[in-house]
Amino acid sequence: MDFTDQRLSYEKGSLDQQSIPASPFELLKTWMDEAIAQQVQEPYAMSLATCGTDQKPSVRIVLMREITDTGIVFYTNYESAKGQDISENPNAEVLFFWHELERQIRISGSIAKIDADKSAAYFQKRPHDSQVGAWVSQPQSGEVANREVMEQTFEALQNDYPENSQVPTPEFWGGYEITIHEIEFWQGRASRMHDRIVYTRDSNSNNVNKNDASWSTKRLLP
Repeated sequence: MDFTDQRLSYEKGSLDQQSIPASPFELLKTWMDEAIAQQVQEPYAMSLATCGTDQKPSVRIVLMREITDTGIVFYTNYESAKGQDISENPNAEVLFFWHELERQIRISGSIAKIDADKSAAYFQKRPHDSQVGAWVSQPQSGEVANREVMEQTFEALQNDYPENSQVPTPEFWGGYEITIHEIEFWQGRASRMHDRIVYTRDSNSNNVNKNDASWSTKRLLP
């Protein structure tokens, strides 16, 4: 299949370096609010790229669940392929792409597990069947003989933990926070003259709080 003649002209917005806020967190929240207002489907869905000691990059979609003072949070199985990568190399990138707004956000940073109590509190807020499903997916990414095995395990766990009962939080499941070191905001423009503004955390700043950390900005060629 040849897609060389398939292209769009992006003309929905612009990004002016002179008018952006000092903190990237302000712009991140503004763009997220605008994506929600435009009814972008799951605007918090992001591509997460990791790489373990095997030097083989791996990417998948995960859901951002919180913007903190220092970064962003997502939840997963700690023993999954991504969890293994993170344990070997705690550096990663994520990418949001919102076609409806002709925008991308690219985030680079370091990853660490969040507090276990916070993970447990979030787990108990999930739908009951999603809680059960987390137990079925163990080890996540592990081989299974067929779908019937999965469904049988799911049914057995539903019997153990009927609706309205409390499903225990798995020890192998929880949240990670990506502490943001660099974040790029990309706004599509006509004639491939896209706007790209990058915020980089001051490496000399010991304070990682979003309100106190020093950030530098630069424009990149498209």
